[in-house]
Amino acid sequence: MNVEAALAIQTSTAPKTGADLLIKSLIEEGVELLFGYPGGAVLPIYDAIYRARDEIKHILFRHEQGSIHAAEGYARITGKPGVVIATSGPGATNLVTGIADAMMDSLPLVIFTGQVATSVIGTDAFQESDIMAITTPITKHNYQVRSAGDLPRIVKEAFHIASTGRPGPVVIDIPKDISAGEIDDSDLKSDFFLPGYQPTTKPNPLQIKKLAEALSKSRKPVLLAGAGVLHAKASEELRNFAEKHSLPVVTTLLGLGSFPAESPLSLGMGGMHGTYTANMALYECDLLINIGARFDDRLTGNLKHFAPNAKVAHIDIDPAEIGKVVITHIPIVSDAKEALCELSSQSVEPLVHHEWMEKLEQNKLQFPLWYKNNDSDMCPQWLMRAIHQATNGDAVITTDVGQHQMWAAQYYQFSEPHRWVTSGGLGTMGFGFPAAIGAQIASPESKVIAIVGDAGFQMTLQELSVVHELKLPIKIIIVNNGALGMVRQWQETFYENRYSHSVLQSQPDFSMLAESYQVRGIKVTSQEELLSVLPDVMAYDGPVLMDCRVLQQENVYPMIAPGKGLHEMIGVKE
Repeated sequence: MNVEAALAIQTSTAPKTGADLLIKSLIEEGVELLFGYPGGAVLPIYDAIYRARDEIKHILFRHEQGSIHAAEGYARITGKPGVVIATSGPGATNLVTGIADAMMDSLPLVIFTGQVATSVIGTDAFQESDIMAITTPITKHNYQVRSAGDLPRIVKEAFHIASTGRPGPVVIDIPKDISAGEIDDSDLKSDFFLPGYQPTTKPNPLQIKKLAEALSKSRKPVLLAGAGVLHAKASEELRNFAEKHSLPVVTTLLGLGSFPAESPLSLGMGGMHGTYTANMALYECDLLINIGARFDDRLTGNLKHFAPNAKVAHIDIDPAEIGKVVITHIPIVSDAKEALCELSSQSVEPLVHHEWMEKLEQNKLQFPLWYKNNDSDMCPQWLMRAIHQATNGDAVITTDVGQHQMWAAQYYQFSEPHRWVTSGGLGTMGFGFPAAIGAQIASPESKVIAIVGDAGFQMTLQELSVVHELKLPIKIIIVNNGALGMVRQWQETFYENRYSHSVLQSQPDFSMLAESYQVRGIKVTSQEELLSVLPDVMAYDGPVLMDCRVLQQENVYPMIAPGKGLHEMIGVKE
């Protein structure tokens, strides 16, 4: 904060309030941007934002859920905490889905919620909700401020907690009388005090040695790269380690981009809709080195058949994840970058595993991802490849959740880290479009593409107002199959084609809807049409919405049915 701005706050005719102190604390933390929506309980804070408008920017979203998903997109790209503000009651509860989403996917957020005055907390006052109780299971930590003097300390602690160790969301609940009340400089408390919070970031040398020894004896090793590699900014270290020892790499859904897809060592994504080669490698390996993945059920399938003959090493900064799901033989609590650096420094002479690599390469050739293309109707898999070709793979891709998400993960080949923004653990529809807004703000020079379904887009489409207002050049591609695609696929596969409320009987004209928000809208119904307009769309310097009508009955394959093992995929190319 510059001296002039500091003096402006100190000499202002407005009283020096808890809200002023909050904004000052945020500026001192380096916060430049707030995502939010005002309301009664946060009016003092918004008044302070107005006074500090030259020092900190606020973006008004049209729904609190849009604001927090945008903050998630911002955090995913920058690695810095996204900061969100909402009022008490419904404002706070409208953030709950985004808070839970960020917790599941380890995204750093600091969320400020308004609260009714301390004198009426617990009386069911107007717009009161117990956001502390609501968010305790879905935050890394939460605070309710009871003295304005505690704000500098709480803000410092919150940002530290959110962004260190395993990242996650922190909620700070501020009663209105605390933000509105005048403060006394003698009451200020800024001392950082977190004696019980000491994340382990460096690995135990003995465990690193054990892993190096296991690697030296392995004939069928596999690396599994999760989001922890990206959070630790360890993609280069992962690539160097894999190439040094010729180790094949499987990525999780949230680990995409941590290892270059075009590398001969890349086996693609593993799990329910992963590649045949990746899943069979996980099934047949004798050493599995998990770096920063939490062994979620969509990755593992039936645990009895997950890496059944492998010694498992698990590197994770969160000790709670190690051994939680999969029996772990070599546990290593550490930051991914630190662990990879230590591993690379070991004198390891792995066994020659030419036969293993040849088998994996044969699987790639014999069982690739596939789809039937008729050169006229638009096949969604073809669409993903067309987007990749049009961007040369150089774009930030955000998605909603469902079939289009899996097709994007399968067919858009990610070569760089921090180019993939999606909802993994919670699987939140409505995430993709506002997340693209946050991603574009975080990286103004990047081409940002929101690939969304026609159903999910309708959950947060009102944020088109923000795109127009800020003149963000986001390209929104609606994969429109007139259905809740993944629900329809499951009903076809497991419920004998009983399409119960999964086919949408009524849809808006999305191109006209975009135009009503003063965003360019285009409707595309064939491959020929798409190829004719796509170069212009990508070159356009403003926002564009493309309504792409794709085949409704197309399914995502391969697929592992619930309860089945990684080797029991359906829809594999014959």
